[in-house]
Amino acid sequence: MLVVFGENIKVRKRILQLIEGLTDEEFNGKPSNGGWSPKQIVEHLALMECQVATNIAKELKNPDSLRVFKKPISVCSSPLWKAYSLEYTDPTDIHLSISDIKERLHQSRNFLLDIYDSATEVELRGKSLKHPVFGNVPLIQWFHFVGFHEKRHLRQLKRAVEQVKTTKLSLTQSYKY
Repeated sequence: MLVVFGENIKVRKRILQLIEGLTDEEFNGKPSNGGWSPKQIVEHLALMECQVATNIAKELKNPDSLRVFKKPISVCSSPLWKAYSLEYTDPTDIHLSISDIKERLHQSRNFLLDIYDSATEVELRGKSLKHPVFGNVPLIQWFHFVGFHEKRHLRQLKRAVEQVKTTKLSLTQSYKY
């Protein structure tokens, strides 16, 4: 299991470290240049992980699931990769605390691990799930995809955290006489 989740664990740890020192105000604050707040980025990650786990679970029950070759999914972690968010993984504008989002991340990861543990290697290699860009991708690769997806958003999260901290610092300094 460590082979499949090793990189995912490292990336998740970095995400949690990035948000750890933020106030809830900073965590929910939108960057001044637009884009998602740190909370929205992390919420999107939890939503995506749950969606992937749900889809894998459904496909494991599909007797007609296709066996396909591995796809070059690692390219999706590149900042050059043009990605888009699917509607059901779009984050909300609802204010959440860091502890709330950590719990969501914990639940989504446990769900994904449960799905992985419920299947055999043969099933995960012998069935596939459709990706909007890559077409059908072997189920085993979807566990890696979650890590690549989070790695991509880690860069975005770093920028958003820097932005909200800079914005807060600027506002604080402008109120000093």
